[in-house]
Amino acid sequence: MYFAALLARTEDGWEASDTELDDVETLSDLADLAREATADADDDTVLVFIEQEDAWFGVVRVDGEEDPRIYVSDAAAAARSSYGEILLTDEMLGRDPDDEGADDLDALDLDGTEDGEPEASDADGEAADGAGASGVPSGPLGDTEILADLGVPEKDLLGLESGDALNEIADILGAAEVLETVR
Repeated sequence: MYFAALLARTEDGWEASDTELDDVETLSDLADLAREATADADDDTVLVFIEQEDAWFGVVRVDGEEDPRIYVSDAAAAARSSYGEILLTDEMLGRDPDDEGADDLDALDLDGTEDGEPEASDADGEAADGAGASGVPSGPLGDTEILADLGVPEKDLLGLESGDALNEIADILGAAEVLETVR
């Protein structure tokens, strides 16, 4: 089960609206949706909250026409989600979008190992380096300072547990009541 909401900071305070992400396919689509949520798209800050039950949550911050800033609580969990995939951009994951690695026969690892040695993994099937099967790291990823100027410093953001994190963030922002109206 997913929850998605927009929180727009206006001169009158925070305004919340629930949102459907069915037509959102890219981060650019999501940023456009966020900008449409406010009357003054040039100045207002809009936060997009997305969560999948207790698995992960994400925050996208759109300040006017600036590039969106993204934070995801658990990138590996988000990578298994269609909405999470929107947030996990190539830039965020350190991938070159023009790299077609599979087309380069020299880059293929046909037996799935390096030098014939199997890769060490933990009980969840994640590589020993913390990356999941898709090469996406487990744990937080993105801009940990995304909400620092709004009262949620990096340490506090990293300490939030999925499940009630978005309510805790909204409470710190002074927007808990408006978020609750769209839940």
